[in-house]
Amino acid sequence: MEPQSAVTTCYRHPKVESHVRCTRCERYICPDCMREAAVGHQCVECVKEGARSIRQARTAFGGRITTAPVLTYLLIGLNVLVYLGELVRPAIVDRFAMLGAGLRGPGGEHYLWEYPYPSVLHAEGVVGGEWERLLTGAFLHLPPTAGTFGILHIMMNMVSLWNIGRVVESQLGRVRYLALYLLSALGGSVLVLLIDPDAQTVGASGAIFGLGAAYYVMARRLGADMSAVNRFMAGLLLWLLISAGLTSWQGHLGGLLAGGLVTLAYAYVPRGPRRGLLHAAVCAGLLVLLVLLAVGKVTQLA
Repeated sequence: MEPQSAVTTCYRHPKVESHVRCTRCERYICPDCMREAAVGHQCVECVKEGARSIRQARTAFGGRITTAPVLTYLLIGLNVLVYLGELVRPAIVDRFAMLGAGLRGPGGEHYLWEYPYPSVLHAEGVVGGEWERLLTGAFLHLPPTAGTFGILHIMMNMVSLWNIGRVVESQLGRVRYLALYLLSALGGSVLVLLIDPDAQTVGASGAIFGLGAAYYVMARRLGADMSAVNRFMAGLLLWLLISAGLTSWQGHLGGLLAGGLVTLAYAYVPRGPRRGLLHAAVCAGLLVLLVLLAVGKVTQLA
């Protein structure tokens, strides 16, 4: 009977001779599979298992700590990309702007909503089943020569998103930040639908007002110096009043209220293993409320 070979090999690379054991599982590992540890070396699998068991750092509001405001950059890029699309095909604005209720003629002409309406006309807007307008309008902006602001519309909104979004995203983490942004945009559109359904509106202002409300709530929760924050909010509210005669104040106010409500939940729900679940429940509850309000208004109009 031949004696058993005393040569030991790596458990991942059987053809590679090895004489070093992993300090956790004690399997033999070759130099390619060695990972530095506090004592000795560990294998690749033990390192991965140890990383999973380490509690991930979180922000004060429960979000994952991020090294760069990637979502803010993506949102700015998406808005700019859509704006370039508008310049190539202006009809995009007409089709996807926020519009609660309107009528379209056989030649493409637009009329104010009335019900019942002649058979030659067709309903358009949310009341016509175009529910996507509740969100798509928040990614559109005025054409360069249209309205009071023209190209300044998207420029001011993107500068505001750059300044506020980076701060809010770093505190909330990407998932909570995205939920806040979209719910603020939706809240602005729903308030437009409820108060002024005949108006066609575009712009990310509702979402940005929601971020402004989040910035204020977070600063209060963190005990920051409120002098600069209060000046910021005073300017935001002043713009809300001024915009009443120039833009859709309903969209601004709706975004402000929705964003403030979501961030209050983020900030004041007690810490614990269920905090993330409670945050999700509040966001889902607000989403359901906004949808019910929209459905109720459409039912009333029709």
